Order: sequence, then structure tokens, then C-alpha cells
Amino acid sequence: MRPMQAAPSPRSRGIHPIGLELLLALWLATVGNVALWRAVYLSPDVQQPGGLWVMFTFAMVVGAALLAVLTALMWGPWRRALGVVLLLLSSVAGYFMFTYGIVIDPGMVANVFHTDRLETQGLLSAHLAMALFVGAVLPSIVWWRMPVRPVAARHQWWQRSATVLVALAVLVVALLSGFQGISSLMRNHKSLRYMVNPFNVVYGVVVQGLGETAMAAQPLRPVGLDASVRITAAAHDRAPLVVVVVGETVRAANFGLGGYARATTPRLQALRTEGDLVYFSDVQSCGTSTQVSVPCLFSRRGRAGLNQAHEESLVDLVQRAGLGVYWLDNQAGCKGVCDRIPHRFLSSMASPEHCPDGECPDALLLQSLPGVLAAIDRGRDRQGSLVVLHQMGNHGPEYHRRSQPEHKLFMPECRSKALASCEPSSIVNAYDNAIRETDALLADTVAWLKQQDRPVALLYVSDHGESLGEKGIYLHGMPWSIAPAEQKQVPMLLWMSPDMRRVQDVQTSCLNALASRPWSQDNVFHTVSGLLRLSGSDIDAAKDLLAPCRRV
Repeated sequence: MRPMQAAPSPRSRGIHPIGLELLLALWLATVGNVALWRAVYLSPDVQQPGGLWVMFTFAMVVGAALLAVLTALMWGPWRRALGVVLLLLSSVAGYFMFTYGIVIDPGMVANVFHTDRLETQGLLSAHLAMALFVGAVLPSIVWWRMPVRPVAARHQWWQRSATVLVALAVLVVALLSGFQGISSLMRNHKSLRYMVNPFNVVYGVVVQGLGETAMAAQPLRPVGLDASVRITAAAHDRAPLVVVVVGETVRAANFGLGGYARATTPRLQALRTEGDLVYFSDVQSCGTSTQVSVPCLFSRRGRAGLNQAHEESLVDLVQRAGLGVYWLDNQAGCKGVCDRIPHRFLSSMASPEHCPDGECPDALLLQSLPGVLAAIDRGRDRQGSLVVLHQMGNHGPEYHRRSQPEHKLFMPECRSKALASCEPSSIVNAYDNAIRETDALLADTVAWLKQQDRPVALLYVSDHGESLGEKGIYLHGMPWSIAPAEQKQVPMLLWMSPDMRRVQDVQTSCLNALASRPWSQDNVFHTVSGLLRLSGSDIDAAKDLLAPCRRV
């Protein structure tokens, strides 16, 4: 007869809940923060004597903070689901920080909130799938299936309180013991504060969510209530037409007109030689992402008004003044700018065979321009019209898809979404070929405008720049205060027909003399208003690029 075995006690069944949260905190602090620890290790602060101690104390601070937060919040029926969410968020954020050298701040979260299907597809890859499998799927399965020992609520209260206090004590001790090194590290490398995973993601989601909620609750302030045309056109064909081309992700450093060694803008260079095109070589963008820059460059207040009351934009003012206006988009939308005016997506107008997978080449913007102009009310067009063409431009990381075969001068091209896996020269090749595509679009648009029997002008400005691997950073969207110049310096040019120059009473030689001065996207609102001969209290003539060169 076999002796009876004692039943296992409840304490032996599974791991203690706090022990499970400790394992999650360790995972998030280590695997979930690989990008952070790589950046810390490569920083000059850690490469000097005593640097490893700084790194160790910083790691203790991060780990203790995670344990304190998880222990305080992760108990109850939502523990399992919340853990899976944190693993998924940290895995996705960690992958993009590690692969592209970006950071996660509220602005980057806003980009995620407002992305579209095409942008999302452009970032999907086998590397991302593997990172999610290793960083989220496998640990989530373990997290979900691991047995947890039942603990009475009255015991959990004091056990969790004690754990939080111990974790905070470790945090304080680690911070004090490495304070000088940690403070120096964070001061010298401000980007690190946006890389602590998943605190950066949660903070970004909360701040962005609250910000958008607050913005939606604000009434939309009207712009241009007293806007009017200074001179009434005598005939329909003499009313001005201004075409604004909003570039995408083109940085000034690679724009041929700005002195770049490569011939990325040969046709625009020929137009400048003719004397009708002015290139502004020192222009700063409003932001480092489309979500910020596009609304900002059409705003009367520019960058200074980013955090002020929600209000209408340039296109609303033009429409309110009685002129024609139309927005044609080949990107992920106008970010709210064109919501109150006629607008369409290029993919809805072009034939499906010309737009594989829903993505159209920018050349179709010009092909659609005559139809867009014909759709504008004739009564409004008699006063003048503004057409905005929003490019796909150099949108990354698949730069090779942004140029047609006839514009691929620089080879070989990087064809991978994981840019760090490509030779740096091949990334630049693909990027420069995409600029040649824009060069062709702008030159062809000017050729079409020359055929119009009315005063015409074209203004081109990119929404923001791009990093191509400098200092391990790719793409864009870095916080403004720490963003490199490559993401903030953008090309801007203005072409005017002889008729437009006469209407504006300006000389190109005067503009050329001003072209090297510092300008910004803040000048766009007021310059376009001036080209359309508009006046009103919301228009600041001093910010009009043409103002210093007008003789009246």
C-alpha cells in the first residue's frame, strides 16, 4: 500500500504576483530597452573612466522605477492584459528606436495617430515581424500562461506597499550614487529622456491624447474676416494663379540649387539661369514631421503659434476673400488644413493602373492640374486662384519607390526598409533620385504655367527634412529642441512669370539678393497672400518675402 502524498500547499502553486511583475520589469528594463542601452553605451560620457558605473546606476534607476510602477498598478483582473499591452508597445517602440535611431515623444506618437495605410505598409518588414515575435509574442505567451499563486487582498496591500517602498529606496540610492554622471549624461544627450521604454510611449500617448481632446474642444478661430483683393482683375485671364507645391521629406543639404555636389536639380538650375527662379538657401521648417509642419506653414502665426488657439489657415482666408482654392493630395492627407475647402486625393482621380497599391507617382499631380483648375468656380477664379499640390516626394524609408526609372541616375539604390542594413551611399542614391523626380515635376509645372495667359507663380517648400544615417539617425520626427539640422533645413523656391513680376512690381535681382538670408515656413502664409494681392488684418506684409523688393 502506497503512502498518501500530501496535497501541495497553495503557496507552492505558481509564482507570487509580485515576483511575476518583477520578471516583467526586468524584461522591460533590459530587452525592452536595448535601443536605450546602446545609445547610453555609445555616448562619450560612458566611454570615459567611470562610465560603466554611470550606466549601471542609470539601469538601476530605470529598473526600480519600472518595478515600483508595475507593482503599484498591475494587480487585479487587468494584470494579464496590461502586461501584454506593455510588451507589445515596448517591442514596437524599441524596434523603431533601434532600427532608425528615432525617439518616442508626443510628436512621434501624433505621427502614429495620423498615419495611413500606405505609410504603415512602408514600415512593415520581416525584421519588424521578427522583433515582435521575440520581443512581444513569446514573452506574452509566457506572461499569460505562467501560474500565479493566489494571495489574499489584505496581504497584497502591505506586500505591494513594501515592494514599492523598497523599489523607490533602490531608485533613490542608485540616483544619488550616480547623480553627477547621470545628470551629465541626460544634460548632454537630451534624446535619452525620450528613449526610456515604455515610459516614453505611455507619456506620449497621454500627452497627445489630452492635447488632441483639448484642441477638439476649442472653437475654430476664423481667419481673414476682413480679407479682400487689393486690385480687381479686369478680365478672367488676367487674374493671378498661384500653385503651391508642398514637398515631402526633402532636406536642403541634398538640393542641387543649394550647392549640393550632385546634380539633383538640373532642370530647376536651368530655370534659375533664365532669371525667373529664386532659391532661398537658408529656410527653416516649422517642425520635423508632416503632422506639425503642414498646418504650421499654412498658419498666419507660424511656429510661434503651435501651442496657441486652434484657428483657420491660409486656404480658408483665400476662400473667404472670394478667390478660388483647391487642394490636391498625394500624401497622407492635409492634416486638417484643407477640411473646409475643395480637396481630393490624387488616387481617387487617377486610373488604378497608374497607382499600384494605391500609391501614385507625383507626376500625376501635374496631369491632374488642368482638371483641378477647371473645377474651381469661375466667379472665384476671376479674382484669382490658389492650388496646393501635396507631394509624396521623398517619403521614406522606401526612397527607391519615389522615383521613376528615367530619373534613377545614381545607382545602386537601397531597396530595404531597414535602412541601417544598406550601404550609406545606396541610401543617398535612392534619396537623391527621388529629388530628381521632384525636379522634373517642378520644371514641368513651370512649363505648363508658362502657357497660361495670366500672371502665374509657383512656390515650392518641403514640409521638413530627413536624416539619412548621420549619427545613427534615420527618417525624421525628432523633437525640435534636439533635432539635427538635416531635419529642419528645407529647400524653398519661387518662380514668377514676367506678368506676375509686373503685377507684383518686383525685380528678381532684388529677390536674389535676399535669397541667402534666413527665412522660415512662417513666411509662406504672408507671401502667398501677397502674390494673390490680398490684404487684411491677419496678413503681415513685413513677413512677405517679396515686400522688400516691391516698389509700391
